[in-house]
Amino acid sequence: MNKGELVATIAEAGNMTKVRAEEVLNRVLANMARAMENGERVTLAGFGSFRVVERAEQRGRNPQTGHDIVIPAHNVVKFKPGKHLCNKLQ
Repeated sequence: MNKGELVATIAEAGNMTKVRAEEVLNRVLANMARAMENGERVTLAGFGSFRVVERAEQRGRNPQTGHDIVIPAHNVVKFKPGKHLCNKLQ
């Protein structure tokens, strides 16, 4: 499912226009991103939680040239699914 399909599903379920549904979705995503930027964990009960962790510097290899490279430390978003989501996927 892509963003357009999600917007259409939200619009239909919420009996609203796609434009309004996209505004709502964009606000939810912006608030989630802002919270994670501030170091907060975002938890959606029954679905899962998102958090930012720092990935340490790593050694790697450029697949085109074969040369060793250093991948600098950087932040990544980790998702941990909730019990309800895990149960639905079994």
